[in-house]
Amino acid sequence: MSAPIIAANAGAMVAIIAAAATKKPQQEEEKIVTYDKNDLDGWEFKIIRSSFGKFKKPENIRKLCDEEAKAGWVMLEKFDDYRIRFKRRVEKRAMDQYSGVNPYRTSTSSGSGLLIGLIIGIIALFGGIFTLVYAMGIRTDPPMALPMVAVLILSVILAIVAIIVRKK
Repeated sequence: MSAPIIAANAGAMVAIIAAAATKKPQQEEEKIVTYDKNDLDGWEFKIIRSSFGKFKKPENIRKLCDEEAKAGWVMLEKFDDYRIRFKRRVEKRAMDQYSGVNPYRTSTSSGSGLLIGLIIGIIALFGGIFTLVYAMGIRTDPPMALPMVAVLILSVILAIVAIIVRKK
């Protein structure tokens, strides 16, 4: 198995894991967030997400609530360290242009883009290194040792990145 194939397979694996990780919270939200006609009459709702669990710290929650209050949003509940639900009266839309914030944002940072970029960069780096090694004619005994080491190292790096992201 060549290095580019290993990198492509690792990239596909990361994409599948990321898609599954995104789908689970959405399914959970659909189960726990229910609205009846009275809830919806004159109100709008949104969930703000943090890729890096920023809502673990109370000061981050306070800062978020202060920013959202400028557009009339009020915190309803904190689901976990990654999601907070807000509501506001629809009449508050009139002050959107004066609030100085994006009243319909649903994310606190571009952290997910940064994480995806980091993962793609790591995969590209390993693919390039192993393509270079094969192009130079460096061989190992047994022949599959090098790709197996590459997969092991890539797995360790991805695990370290995942641990760092969970701690933030």
